[in-house]
Amino acid sequence: MNLIQKIPGPFLIFLGACSLSFGGLIVKSFEGANLWQILFWRSLFFIIIVTIFLFITYKKNFFTSFMKAGVPGLIGGIVLSSGFCGYVFAMYNTTVANTNFIIQTQTIFLAIFGYFFLKEKISKITLSSIILAISGIILMVGNSLSPGQMTGNIAAFIMPISFAFLILIIRKYPQIDMVPIQLIAGILAMIIGYLMSVKIQISIHDIFLGFLAGFFQLGFGFILITIGARTTPSAMVGIIMLTEAVFGPLWAWLFINENPPFIVLIGGSIVIFAVLLQFLNLLYKDKVIKT
Repeated sequence: MNLIQKIPGPFLIFLGACSLSFGGLIVKSFEGANLWQILFWRSLFFIIIVTIFLFITYKKNFFTSFMKAGVPGLIGGIVLSSGFCGYVFAMYNTTVANTNFIIQTQTIFLAIFGYFFLKEKISKITLSSIILAISGIILMVGNSLSPGQMTGNIAAFIMPISFAFLILIIRKYPQIDMVPIQLIAGILAMIIGYLMSVKIQISIHDIFLGFLAGFFQLGFGFILITIGARTTPSAMVGIIMLTEAVFGPLWAWLFINENPPFIVLIGGSIVIFAVLLQFLNLLYKDKVIKT
């Protein structure tokens, strides 16, 4: 634990984003498991790694960490669990590229939520970013003519919306530790996967993929990002997180031959540019405030 904390924050976030980028490849590689079985096993192994991390971090104060999170932490866990469900559903029903590009709109949603709930003003640059992001999404989603893929695209929006809402809660209650919230989210997602599955028995091959998805891809990804974000400016966190949107479709293309249509790449590039523009705007504001 001490060794991890000595690693520079931006590098930890980069490693975390790289870990998360394998999500689409893993979900697409399941042989017989349906999306609810994938959600159950992914969440189960995610719970195990987060529990280990919390025991190492808090030791005797393990249960106290949940009490400190309180009602805001419970709400945050519920919101994040919906994002976990939306992610698996989207990856199961649409392309990795579509899902990864749509997830990056979380900063745009954060700006919108901040305007309505925290009374934060939307600058001209932010408004331009929102319009650009919407344009890129229209190009991407408009390319999806099949009902199944359109449903997956819509489900993909649950992740950035839930993440933005979660950040909103954290900004409202900055004393809340995000890691216990993640465990709550994992437990709720596992329960949903169990209740929606006719049976949870799957092949050894698929259980191993569930282990990779929950323990390494999601577990390590979230933990590394959580630790790295403590010492990294928020604007830089967002820029580094774009790594997930770039690498995710790349792994799918290299290993499972998923080739997104050219119009999706154009739309995704517009979304990433819009998000990058918003991050640069936040970085500029942060420098102005400090000077």
